Amino acid sequence: MTDIRTAQAHTSPARARLLEVADERFSADGIAATGVDRLIADAQVTKATFYKQYGSKDALILEYVRERARRSRDRMTAIRDAAPDPAAALRAIVDAVVADTGRPGFRGDPLLNAAAEFPSSTHPVRLAVVEHRDWFTGFLEDRFRELGHPRPGGAADEFALLCDGAVCGAYAGDAVAATSAFERAADRLVTGGA
Repeated sequence: MTDIRTAQAHTSPARARLLEVADERFSADGIAATGVDRLIADAQVTKATFYKQYGSKDALILEYVRERARRSRDRMTAIRDAAPDPAAALRAIVDAVVADTGRPGFRGDPLLNAAAEFPSSTHPVRLAVVEHRDWFTGFLEDRFRELGHPRPGGAADEFALLCDGAVCGAYAGDAVAATSAFERAADRLVTGGA
């Protein structure tokens, strides 16, 4: 993916290529199901290059998760900056989530998928996912506070849960039903309706 390569422009081409391939393979096949040999072959690097650049698959996985989190933060910030007001920003986030579920090859949220593959709450991958989710909830809380919501923290928690449910429901079940329910529930939350 071009954005991975661009984000890693300051690193070696081999390191950037490995991260790009990891992004593709981990997203399509899962982290545990993707072996180092497959990453090496797809990136067209040697085993020595892989270990020189990352040292281990775990280090590559952690960089993949951090890169995915960075891209999500950049996307949310761009949505906020382009919106005329906080309600429009929240609705644009809903639109982005719905659009994501319609992408070819959609497999759910990569960060939630990564967290599911690392059950230990103290594993660095889980900690990176938690750090991003905390950021996202804080980001949403700021939007609800700007909106004048009486409970911005609670609204942010509910909105984040709605996002998770839409993504998981769209991947594992009926995407139209999941995203339609998400849009309705998010709109009620944004407008303060019941």
